[in-house]
Amino acid sequence: MNFEELAERLDTAAVKATATPQISHSTPITLSEAYKIQEQSIQRRKDRGQQLVGVKMGFTSKAKMEQMGVHDLIWGRLTDDMAYAAGAELPRDKFIHPRAEPEIAFLLAKDITEEVTLDNALSFVSKVAVAIEIIDSRYENFKFSLEDVVADNCSSAGFTIGEWKEVDTKIIDILMSLVCDDVIVGKGNSNAIMGNPWESFVAAARISKANNEPLKAGHIVLAGAATSASYIKVGETVSAHAEGLGSVHLDIV
Repeated sequence: MNFEELAERLDTAAVKATATPQISHSTPITLSEAYKIQEQSIQRRKDRGQQLVGVKMGFTSKAKMEQMGVHDLIWGRLTDDMAYAAGAELPRDKFIHPRAEPEIAFLLAKDITEEVTLDNALSFVSKVAVAIEIIDSRYENFKFSLEDVVADNCSSAGFTIGEWKEVDTKIIDILMSLVCDDVIVGKGNSNAIMGNPWESFVAAARISKANNEPLKAGHIVLAGAATSASYIKVGETVSAHAEGLGSVHLDIV
């Protein structure tokens, strides 16, 4: 199997904002092979001068895990070209069929060099914030298998982060919502993220270490979505709101 060729296909689809057929329709791949494709696709970005700035977690809903027949979270990498300033304009034509999700973000205070647990997790984090993740499958019709989505960096395409708050700010059992213009399109609770967003952070530390992708001081962890994703359109303002954390928005142009 030519991992480099498959990685190039996905990278090109992302750069040109042009959908590509699912890999699994022509080339059966395993989950471990999918992560190799993801790694090589991100390496192409690094070769263009982009920097790794963190990771995003997926399948943080236990119901979604069961639906997809998996027993652990999936994850993707965040690069600096994916970051948008709070309140910035998001060019719709850079994406194929983008959706927005409201999330909790963690900012690392130091390199993770030891096991992270719920008991010591706060010592590794300097700030927390509400965030928006833009997901955009590079596959036609936004359809994919588990292996396809992992190869495609778990559909991660962009993100913006609200004002960073102190690490002891409450993020467990808080109300969260996604708003397009003045219409609430998604409403949920932060506990939809692994039952406790801190559980997602602990999992991110474990998975990153296991895959030799160390999390370092200044890196960001996007913990997962608290509501379903919503398609975004030109002319909209999309915003995420989280109780006690405030809000953040992007203008779609």
